[in-house]
Amino acid sequence: MSQIVYVINGPNLNLLGSREPDVYGHTTLSDIETIATKAGASRGLSIEFLQSNEEGALVNWIQEAREKAVGLIINAAGYTHTSVAIMDALLASDIPIIEVHLSNIYKREDFRHHSYVSKAASGVICGFGAHGYTLAVDAMANLLKSD
Repeated sequence: MSQIVYVINGPNLNLLGSREPDVYGHTTLSDIETIATKAGASRGLSIEFLQSNEEGALVNWIQEAREKAVGLIINAAGYTHTSVAIMDALLASDIPIIEVHLSNIYKREDFRHHSYVSKAASGVICGFGAHGYTLAVDAMANLLKSD
């Protein structure tokens, strides 16, 4: 039985492929789910891939991951920069957390340079587009090996 890793995605990521393709590319969230699932399978990890535009749903999944998962990868999208509730839920987790962003948030608007998620994350991957999820799954597998 493979270990479960939650991959949680925040608001507007359901629009990937059509929303600001100059920033986020043409890859859809469904494409990213396929990529992450294949990357996980090759590393003996089962991926639970989730997306919501609602902050409370993200908090609920983070809390659920505490009980059901060995690790959590999160792209909190806009909530990265605003949500103390998500940060608190992540800080209450006793599993490795990796923060991922499609774009390089440090090359964008100043408000995107601050992340509440980073306070709880083992590491941050940003600026590699959809490939960032593969990098995150690989990093998670390495973190789990060292535990």
